[in-house]
Amino acid sequence: MAAVQLSGIFKRYGDIQVVHGIDLDIDDGEFVVLVGPSGCGKSTLMRMVAGLEEISGGDLMIGGTRANGLAPQQRNISMVFQSYALYPHLSVYENIAFGPRIRKEPVANFKPRIEAAAKMLNLSGYLDRLPRALSGGQRQRVAMGRAVVREPSLFLFDEPLSNLDAKLRVQMRTEIKALHQRLKNTVIYVTHDQIEAMTMADRIVVMNAGRIEQIGRPLDLYDRPANLFVASFLGSPSMNFAEGIVTAGAQGPALKFGDGVEVALPGAVAAEAAPGAKLTLGVRPEHVELDVAGSGNGGNDTATAMDIEVVEPTGAETHLYGKIGGSTWCVTTRRRAAFEPGQRVTLRLPAEHLHLFDTESGQRIA
Repeated sequence: MAAVQLSGIFKRYGDIQVVHGIDLDIDDGEFVVLVGPSGCGKSTLMRMVAGLEEISGGDLMIGGTRANGLAPQQRNISMVFQSYALYPHLSVYENIAFGPRIRKEPVANFKPRIEAAAKMLNLSGYLDRLPRALSGGQRQRVAMGRAVVREPSLFLFDEPLSNLDAKLRVQMRTEIKALHQRLKNTVIYVTHDQIEAMTMADRIVVMNAGRIEQIGRPLDLYDRPANLFVASFLGSPSMNFAEGIVTAGAQGPALKFGDGVEVALPGAVAAEAAPGAKLTLGVRPEHVELDVAGSGNGGNDTATAMDIEVVEPTGAETHLYGKIGGSTWCVTTRRRAAFEPGQRVTLRLPAEHLHLFDTESGQRIA
């Protein structure tokens, strides 16, 4: 196992810089997920750690050793790709054994490791099969088995589940997490899927445009996003937003939207919010409450009406879409009521679940 430190890492292609001064410390045995939209630099960053891309500047330390100039095979890492990268003419056993054979290890040394890896990954009954006779999930397990047999200090996963269907993705992310819990290796995992990030990571690194936006434990990032980008990226459905202007409301400072709805500002924000300041309110869909009884405000909660435009039943819950403050909002409810487009519902926005951001900078407010 190995700790990993990235200090001021950047990547430049000619005059174009795509990764900007990344500072990141990964503890020995930690499972860290790099997440962000396509083109944000997360795969490029991983490829620099793997030695597949040259580092333009900064220092990379793996297990206390500076790795900038080390060849990939000298870094004691294993990488699992999106494409599986299996040899189609070799059996499962031979695919897993390919690395040890190239390194000229004695069969007596690596055969027990292959058998143990196959048992751990439920591949024992498939060792004689060719890759074309396997399902997508089984092929990905073979790729993982090949990585495990190397006994690396660091595992790198580059969007390994992107080619699988939804059910297999759920199954495989559970298996990868269980594998990490058994082996205790350091893992860097790249994905654009924020559900994978939330369910698998010890810590999440949210990237955007070649920079780190926020680092933290999944629920910390979910509950206290540092800025509008993180707030909008993490969560499915995404956080609801509405832009407003600070005004002197009847009950104290409030945020007033273009449609006239006012939301009372929490005390810490109200004390500092200047009248006329532009703020963006965020509320997660599951935190918007349906006031079916029409009871109105509770404490500092804001009550407002929304005309339902779209109803999406998913089974366990129903998503209701409509407009608030000129923006489309989603309300998630587990009620089995018969909601219809055109129906008006009353919503309550609990004060303890409001997120406020500076509209211009995008940064979180108090």
